[in-house]
Amino acid sequence: MQYTEAKLGRVFYIRVDHGEDLLGTLQNFVVEKKITAGFIHILGALREGSIVTGPKVPILPPDPLFDAYEGGWEVLGLATITQGEGQPHIHLHASVGRGREALTGCLREKATTYIIIEAVIIEFVEAIFRRSDPMTGLVLPEPGKIIRP
Repeated sequence: MQYTEAKLGRVFYIRVDHGEDLLGTLQNFVVEKKITAGFIHILGALREGSIVTGPKVPILPPDPLFDAYEGGWEVLGLATITQGEGQPHIHLHASVGRGREALTGCLREKATTYIIIEAVIIEFVEAIFRRSDPMTGLVLPEPGKIIRP
């Protein structure tokens, strides 16, 4: 187990409108506001996109299994914001559903908003979260030391 302690910083409410790219919009916002650590809650609907629903085979490093969705799916998700290579990294997991069909996993590459997505970003301050893990070949969060002013 690894951990770090943080304090809460700014809190933002964001409305992502119909046709906008959810992933790109969130990424641009955290870069613009210089958020390097935090948490995002999302809810709303997605018109189309892709989601990683697991590895093709449970080996390291994993080869992601992508599933596509289209036609208006409800979405509820959570994300972490950590410091990536040169810019913040958003790791967003969500469940998308339409009728009795549902997918859960990591939203990647494309996530187009249907009507509206509401997002709340909670910033963490006085903490460092880097992303690296040479053992698995993945880019995983690594809690760092607390920064005290």
